[in-house]
Amino acid sequence: MARVVLGGGCFWCTEAVFLNVKGVSSVVSGYAGGNRPNPNYEMICTGVSGYAEVVDINYDSDLITLSQLLDIFFVIHNPTTLNSQGADSGTQYRSVIYYASELEKECILNAIKRHQSDYSDKIVTEVSPLPEVVYPAEAYHQNYYALNSSQGYCQVVIAPKLQKFMMSFPEKLG
Repeated sequence: MARVVLGGGCFWCTEAVFLNVKGVSSVVSGYAGGNRPNPNYEMICTGVSGYAEVVDINYDSDLITLSQLLDIFFVIHNPTTLNSQGADSGTQYRSVIYYASELEKECILNAIKRHQSDYSDKIVTEVSPLPEVVYPAEAYHQNYYALNSSQGYCQVVIAPKLQKFMMSFPEKLG
């Protein structure tokens, strides 16, 4: 199994997409990149904790590659908006990819170059070393879309991203 940690705005959105990707075995919504131990949702919403909302993804690299996961990532969110996705704004919603090795970093930088032509604005995705600890978010954040799909935010924000993934990558549906 391989692992990647991504932040693309609200973790409910990225979690909903990556839970449907063939080859992904688990997706945990969480917090990464901050400097205080044991963050919680209220702490990260202040915008001063340094944490980003992320998804911690475990995947079978024989079924899907890091490069393919990054292709999905760059399609389902806007990597050109600093510290925001749609109406969600603050440093906790930044676009970020954490790497565990120089090989992963190179793959990430190549993906950014590859996708830059998809956008008229510069990609501002942060690329940083994987923190020692990625903290799981509270239980009510896990599998949020599947458990709350009729809720307004899910219908207006998450469902279109999930639909975009399904239309753009039908061969990657799990």
